[in-house]
Amino acid sequence: MSEHDAGDRLAPLRHEHARLQQSMADPALHEDAARARRVGRRYAELEGILEAAAQLDATRADLETARELEELGEGDEELAVEAEQLAARLTAQREHLEDLLAPRDPDDARDVILEIKAGAGGEESALFAAEMLRMYRGYAETQGWRVEVLTSAESDLGGLKDVTVAIAARGAGGPGAGVYAHLKHEAGVHRVQRVPVTESQGRIHTSAVGVLVLPEADEADESDVLAEAMTPANLRIDVFRSSGPGGQSVNTTDSAVRITHLPTGVVVSCQDQKSQLQNREQALRILRTRLLDARRAEQEAQSSATRRSQVRTVDRSERIRTYNFPESRVADHRTGFKAGNLAQVLAGDLGDLIASSRDAERAARLAEARAGTDQERS
Repeated sequence: MSEHDAGDRLAPLRHEHARLQQSMADPALHEDAARARRVGRRYAELEGILEAAAQLDATRADLETARELEELGEGDEELAVEAEQLAARLTAQREHLEDLLAPRDPDDARDVILEIKAGAGGEESALFAAEMLRMYRGYAETQGWRVEVLTSAESDLGGLKDVTVAIAARGAGGPGAGVYAHLKHEAGVHRVQRVPVTESQGRIHTSAVGVLVLPEADEADESDVLAEAMTPANLRIDVFRSSGPGGQSVNTTDSAVRITHLPTGVVVSCQDQKSQLQNREQALRILRTRLLDARRAEQEAQSSATRRSQVRTVDRSERIRTYNFPESRVADHRTGFKAGNLAQVLAGDLGDLIASSRDAERAARLAEARAGTDQERS
C-alpha cells in the first residue's frame, strides 16, 4: 500500500469520524439506545484506524529526521541503530494499517451466539461437547469476555447433548477485537480421538462435535431489518413445564418457553431460567440471531457470494479440527496448523489456533483487495 493510496482511503474516514464525533456529543442520539450503540461501534472502529495512521505518521517523521542527521554527518552509531529500529517499526505499522483498511467481515465487531452439539459418537461425543464448552469459557476468560448459558441439555453421564451460549465483550471495540472476529472460524465439526470412559478394552474411538457461531443480533437489527419478521403475528409462544435440574420452580410451574416463527418454521425453546419471562427473553434473543443469519445468508446467495462455512452435518468426515488424545496433539485441517499442547488448548489456550485462521482470512482479504486495486488501475 503506497502512501498516496493510504491517504486517499483515509480522507473519507476522517470526515466520517468527525461527523460521528459530533453526533455522539448530541444528547438526542442517546435517546435511541440502538442507534447510539451502532454509532459507537463504528466510531470505535474508525478511532482505531486513525490512531494507527497517526502512529505511522509519527514514526515516519522520526525516521526522516534520523536519516537527515545521518546525511549531515551528525549521527553516531547509536543513531544508526535507532534508524534501523524505526524502519522496522514503520514496516510493521504500515502492515497493521493495511490490515485495518482491508475489506473485512462487517460482523467482526459483534458478540456471538455459539452452539455446541454432540454428534457422531453418542455419549462420548456429549462428554467432549462439555469439555469444549469449558474450553471456550477458558478462552473467553483470557479475553475478558462474558459467557452466559442460554439453553442446554445434559446427557446421562454428565455430558452435553447441546448447549447454546452468548459470548459478549465488555465495552465497545474495533472489529478486530470483536468476539465474532475471534470465534467465527470455530464453526464446523470438531473431531476427537481418544479412549472413551465407557470403553473397557482400551480402544481408541473417533467422535464428532458440531459448533455453530452466529453474530448476535441486537435491538438495532430488530428495528432496522427484522421489524416485520418479529411482529407478534409471526410468533407463536407456548409455555410448558420445565424438566431436568434447576431451581425450585422447575417441574412445578409452566416456566419453560417455546417460540415458533411461523413464516420460517424456526423453533427456539428455553427452560434453563427460573422464570417464564427470563426464558422468553432468552428465546427471543436466540430467535433474532437465527433470523438475522438466515436473512444474510439469503442475501449472499442472491449475490452469488459464498456463505461462510458452518456446520452442515455433524459427521466425522466433515471436520475442521482434530483433537488427538493419545498424541496430545491438535490439528487444524484448514490452515495446517498443529499444536502439541492438547491439555492447554482444552483449558482455553486457543490463541495460536485462532490466530492461524485469522491470518489465513487476513491474507485472503488482502489478496482480494490488491487484486481489486490492480484491476481498477488497469
